[in-house]
Amino acid sequence: MKKKVLSLLLVGAMLGATLTGCGGDSNSSSTADNSSSNASTADTTPAADTSTDAPAADTSAGAQSLTVWCWDPAFNMNAMYEAEKVYQQDHPDFTLNVVETPWEDVQTKLTTAATSGDLSTLPDIFLMQDNAFQKNVISFPDAVVDLTNSGVDFSQFAAGKVAYSVIDGKNYGVPFDNGAVIGCYRTDYLEQAGLTVDDFTDITFDEYIENGKKVLEATGKPLISMQAGECDLIMMMMQSAGSSLFNEDGSANIVGNETLKIVMETYKKMKDEGVLIEVNSWDEYVGSLVSGDVAGTINGCWIMASIQTAEDQSGNWAVTNMPSLVGASGATNYSNNGGSSWAVSANCQDTALAFDFLASTFAGSTELYDNILSSGALATWAPAGDSDAYSVPNDFFGGDAVSAKIVEFSTKVPSNITGVYYYEGRDAVATAITNYINGADLESEMQGAADTVNFNMQ
Repeated sequence: MKKKVLSLLLVGAMLGATLTGCGGDSNSSSTADNSSSNASTADTTPAADTSTDAPAADTSAGAQSLTVWCWDPAFNMNAMYEAEKVYQQDHPDFTLNVVETPWEDVQTKLTTAATSGDLSTLPDIFLMQDNAFQKNVISFPDAVVDLTNSGVDFSQFAAGKVAYSVIDGKNYGVPFDNGAVIGCYRTDYLEQAGLTVDDFTDITFDEYIENGKKVLEATGKPLISMQAGECDLIMMMMQSAGSSLFNEDGSANIVGNETLKIVMETYKKMKDEGVLIEVNSWDEYVGSLVSGDVAGTINGCWIMASIQTAEDQSGNWAVTNMPSLVGASGATNYSNNGGSSWAVSANCQDTALAFDFLASTFAGSTELYDNILSSGALATWAPAGDSDAYSVPNDFFGGDAVSAKIVEFSTKVPSNITGVYYYEGRDAVATAITNYINGADLESEMQGAADTVNFNMQ
């Protein structure tokens, strides 16, 4: 069975199959999991080493150097450079070798190293997409280091974020960027319907649909758009009630999953009422927001970067939490979409240095999070939310201190189970919801999705 899993993972990595979007759309996945594809890099950002075959950290006597793999120069790499500066304040001889490595390459190289038994090609630290974390640690337990006793205080991070990298009660990742879900709304459109953002705060999806009908009638604008064939919203809605497509033992949790059934029924109702429209691509989705074709969206907080490109709409947007599911056990107004965490590889020759670096920066420095806030990198490390930088009003979003608000949201996100076959599960559910919207029987589609996942698992 393990050999079968490893084989599937290797093929999947080569094909770049571990993308976020259910349909494998590279644009939507890179936006969701990188958390900010539109952030700009400051001119002072050091030039990236783009060679993914860069040597491992220098472990000679007295050396204090670590090699890091991550992607996105404007976001993840910039955060590492800023972390290096912070750590150098007390460790002036410390250096980082940050190697630009696209996520698909990280996955492929990790899979190749683990299946070959030669971990010497891995760096000291690498970034891993949250939704792939459990899959990789379960499949390649010898490739990463247990961080439970590393000195990182995991209790200071949002519990839902930490859970992505916890396997069998052990911590394997240091949480990084915030993917807390927000509801974003055009306040000028809401006003035409006699509504305000308060009418969308702490509400249920039933109330959301009724409000959406009012907005549609008053403005002719749907409340939300989503990419056809994708299931990001489905997964956000499920996690908001603490539900998953898998059980703790790794078995599929689709047939008989009452929360999933409620989610699919709610999604279809939104579409049938005209409150939700589907578009054909990620570009069309973003275009519907910035062109004013819809009155809002529900997505990871990183979507704000795209929305803010519409400078003429400054002051006409507001941020609040998402609606909760009606009739679902454990329903909340909080969820997560996208994000990643730092892992320490088993090839690291100075784990004490790697531990201290991560504990002192991403798990211990308000200054670091202040410095990277302008790039769109919001923390899930709770103390960062108390910083003055996070309380600065954002004029684009009506003068609201949205950064502090989103950190608070992240602390309330329920955890969920991803497991080894998370992406296969998403694909199967995406097909099921499409068929259901087009008139197929819901129970039959849920059974079909479960059959597909179980076949892949066997």
